[in-house]
Amino acid sequence: MNAIDALLTRKSAAKLVEPAPDDAALQTLFQAAVRAPDHGCIRPWRFIYFKDEMRHELGQIFVEALKKNNPEATQASLEKEANKPLRAPLVIAVIAKVQEHPKVPAVEQIISAGAAAQNIMIAAHAMGYAGIWRSGSPCFDEYVRSRLGAIGDDMIVGFLYLGTAKTVPPMPDLSLADYVSEWRSA
Repeated sequence: MNAIDALLTRKSAAKLVEPAPDDAALQTLFQAAVRAPDHGCIRPWRFIYFKDEMRHELGQIFVEALKKNNPEATQASLEKEANKPLRAPLVIAVIAKVQEHPKVPAVEQIISAGAAAQNIMIAAHAMGYAGIWRSGSPCFDEYVRSRLGAIGDDMIVGFLYLGTAKTVPPMPDLSLADYVSEWRSA
């Protein structure tokens, strides 16, 4: 699939099954990720991937975070947290490793990590895989952040759930006129 086709046809898929990208495909995904725009060449991204049984460990991190934030959490909500990483055969945490830089503010570093995540999503689609970028409370939870090595101003920009689409999601019909305008002088 060429780059334009990949960009124009990628759609998030929430229902994911095996196969997930294998080790060779993962290397390609990470090579695509590190080609993201990167002002100052500071490479402000880190990627942690969870496959097979390691997804259960990520689920336990989510459970511990919920217990810390809500000691009265129900068994059902704890089970829901534990099962989140099991919704796909592969999960990639994308972390913006924010550092002091005289010319590159934190927001640019976070956006660069987001661009790296998008590169992974597009590359996975081009390779025949599907996925969904999830965020939510685990991205901002201090316990989850610390367990994944996001310290100080670092941010978890998302969890990329990857595999093969169980069903092909419909492509929304978007009108560019709703989002694009040409600048006109006053």
